[in-house]
Amino acid sequence: MRFLLGLLLLTSVALAERPNIIAVLTDDQGIGDVGVHGNKKIRTPAIDEFARDGIQMTRFYVEPVCAPTRAALMTGRYHYRTGVIHTSRGGAKMAADEKTLAEYLKEVGYRTGIFGKWHLGDNYPMRPQDQGFTESLVHKSGGIGQTPDKPNSYFNPVLWQNGRRVQAQGYCTDVFFDAAIEFIEGSTKESFFAYIPLNAPHTPLEIAPRYTENYLAMGLNETTSKVYGMIENIDDNFQRLIDRLDVLGIRDNTVVIFMTDNGAQQARFNAGFRGRKSHVYEGGIRVPFYLQWPSEFKRPAKINTLGGHIDLLPTLLDFTAYQGPVPHSLDGTSLRQAMHGRVKSWPDRSLIFQVHRGLQPNPFQNCAVVSQQYKLVGNPGTFGRESLPSNSNQLELYDLASDPAETKDLAAAKPDILRKLKADYQAWFKSVEASRQFTPERIHIGNPAEDPLVLSRYQDSKYVDGKPVGWDVVIEQSGRYRLSINRAETESSGRIHMRINDRVQTRPVLPGGNSATFTLPSGKGSLEIWYQADGAKRTHVTNNGTVGNVTLTKLF
Repeated sequence: MRFLLGLLLLTSVALAERPNIIAVLTDDQGIGDVGVHGNKKIRTPAIDEFARDGIQMTRFYVEPVCAPTRAALMTGRYHYRTGVIHTSRGGAKMAADEKTLAEYLKEVGYRTGIFGKWHLGDNYPMRPQDQGFTESLVHKSGGIGQTPDKPNSYFNPVLWQNGRRVQAQGYCTDVFFDAAIEFIEGSTKESFFAYIPLNAPHTPLEIAPRYTENYLAMGLNETTSKVYGMIENIDDNFQRLIDRLDVLGIRDNTVVIFMTDNGAQQARFNAGFRGRKSHVYEGGIRVPFYLQWPSEFKRPAKINTLGGHIDLLPTLLDFTAYQGPVPHSLDGTSLRQAMHGRVKSWPDRSLIFQVHRGLQPNPFQNCAVVSQQYKLVGNPGTFGRESLPSNSNQLELYDLASDPAETKDLAAAKPDILRKLKADYQAWFKSVEASRQFTPERIHIGNPAEDPLVLSRYQDSKYVDGKPVGWDVVIEQSGRYRLSINRAETESSGRIHMRINDRVQTRPVLPGGNSATFTLPSGKGSLEIWYQADGAKRTHVTNNGTVGNVTLTKLF
């Protein structure tokens, strides 16, 4: 009994000492979009003060676009291992058996909440509430106002709270911070993890005029003025968050992180770096990363040690003294000792980055291998292509220590270093391919956790040669389902076609209708659904819209 009481006492002390964790992640805010990085026009006093008073990781890297970065942050693993390939068209569906940061922390007693942009799957079993978050307030897909979130607005947006559709009131960033602060206020008696992945300043660029007037008066163009206004609003909310932690008396034992998910989308001040969003040059993958934990880190510091998205999870697990099961091997490492400046024996590792369109990653396409000093860039500017010509082999080499702006290609001058980084990449590519063979998660149909469910044509259907070819699914329960398709116009008569694997069923649809009942067999398969007007040829809708989206409701 005495041993048991002692064990319980030790456990309660350990729980009490675990820090709270808040991670703020902004969307498309580049390395030059803060005042502390030399931007003389943007107003970010709260973020700047937070950076100067905390730990600044000056060499922190992410993927050049958002969903891959988010997958790595949540799992401590390269995104290709998780089933996430890119951002849409079937490529942003993270495997349900990946263990997320929320699941790790929930396992040891944390309250977990997400407020903002998830972008790792909108259907069961990939939603945040399926992946460890006990509280969630999110929008769908990659952004408010994008499919399948159309129509929607940054003002008074339609959101999803714990899986239920809600009509929010106010500007989206304000709404997400309000919800996060309310969650924090309700968690003062237990450790909490508040993940605040914002959709701002991602397009569409919507912000109250009072936030843009000052920038327009400076002579900045409308686009930059709106982006800076959206970031200034983030800064106001970030200050509100910090002030609330002070009022609650919990700031000393709360880890607060501010970072961004990739480089700036539009051309503007970039702190002297080359490239932006989708590029693997520094301006696309090197981002702000600031951290404060007053009880652990007593003094401000600028840390030049190489770090990246895969390191966030192992670092935070280190902070919480996590000792539970880790089902998949982690790619990242804890940066705790580096943040303390203890780097005399720190290994000179390589971090590797790659994203491009299409569901089959191609070796050396739009990739980068970053070491502490050198960087290999492979086939830059090919993000938007599904494939490379067979003779494409553009490899560049830069010395980041002397040339952070990447102006002098040293590939011909330093073949040994190029060969070493090339070998690192080849070993990495082989390893990540072996994890899941670049296969995204399947959407589950017939599970009571999501009924009805929406299949988004643009976001989640597989695309081959630029055309949607259906959804990879698991039909958990065979039976009759009502399929309702967005067919744009409803004046014509025609037929809804449903193909599951090689079996095709069709049902007539009269003018004014858009639905029919089909029998779906259980099991895995490729599900394709389309509408075809009588007497017309089939057309493939390919744009970023809602035409072609399908709602499935299980009848019996």
